[in-house]
Formats: sequence, structure tokens, C-alpha cells
Amino acid sequence: MLSSIHPLGERARHNRWTITATAFVVGAALAGATVGGLMGLVGSFLPDGPWRLFASVAIVVAAGAADLAGVAPPGPKRQVNEDWIGSFRGWVYGGAFGAQLGAGVSTFVVTWGVWAVGALSLLSGGWRTGALIGLAFGLGRSVFPLAAGWIDRPSRLTAFNRAMARAAAPVARTAATGFIVTGVFVGLWGAG
Repeated sequence: MLSSIHPLGERARHNRWTITATAFVVGAALAGATVGGLMGLVGSFLPDGPWRLFASVAIVVAAGAADLAGVAPPGPKRQVNEDWIGSFRGWVYGGAFGAQLGAGVSTFVVTWGVWAVGALSLLSGGWRTGALIGLAFGLGRSVFPLAAGWIDRPSRLTAFNRAMARAAAPVARTAATGFIVTGVFVGLWGAG
């Protein structure tokens, strides 16, 4: 479905890709920051202490290990409603799709990293830090439509879809490994 948000598709629907993609990024960023901020606010009521760092490191490393082991994370088994593409203006479905993806758990969850980000926001100790974590997550989730910005003819769409399919497994392994390395690094840095 998200492979439909590219210049070729938007032009066919008489929408401007730049507006749809911008709405997607804004929606993802705002939703990520909002969810992260709320999680951080809730987490601010938890007791302070070094346990927060230990728990954060353990969660990030465990998320990466679970992803590498092929353990499927829990979560909804739904995507955004693709019928919106034909029913609403580009900025509406762009913003709505972005918000659903930026929130993290309102659509199909393919990595334990989504849950780890929520836990990190909770353990951050405050709404501001939680919002920053969520903002970074939301912006990261908004990359896909931006990567499709060069698709202006059918042959490029086919090439893009093939490249995305080939890259899925290596990117997932790299992200999972990145969780583990980051967790270990932060744990060693925090212990020092």
C-alpha cells in the first residue's frame, strides 16, 4: 500500500506527491512524538535509579535478539486502509497513514523494535525525552515514501518494488544487529 505513495501514483490521482509525502512525514512525526511523550509522562511516575538504564539496555538487546532469531512480535495484523487513497485528498491520507505508522502499534508490527521504542519512551523518565524518542521513531518510519520520490514512470516503480523486496531481509538483520550493538554500547557507556 505505501508503495502507492510516489510521484507517478500521485500524478495519476491528480495529487501533488510533495504535499502527500510532506503530510505523511508530519503525521508520522507528530504521532510518534505524541505517543512517546505520553509514554514518557507515564514513566515519570516510576522510581528513578540505575535500573532504568539496565532495563533499557536489556530491552533493546532482547528486541534485536528476538528479531534475529525470527520470533514474530505481537501486534495487530492490519495495514492502513488503502481505500482512503481513492476517497480522500493526498494530504489527508498521507497524514493519516503517516500518523498510523508513526504511532507504531496501530498497524502491522514487523519488528520487536517497535515495542522497544515504546519501552524506551516509558523508561526515559519524562515526557520531553519520551517525545524525542517517539519523534525520531516517527521520522524513521516516514522514510519509505521519501525513498520513492524518484518514481516517475512504471519501469522505475517495478525496479523500486524489486529493490525493496531484495533489501527487506538484509535491512531487518542490520536493524536487529544495530539494536544489539547500540544496547551493548549504551550499557558499557552507562556503567563507565
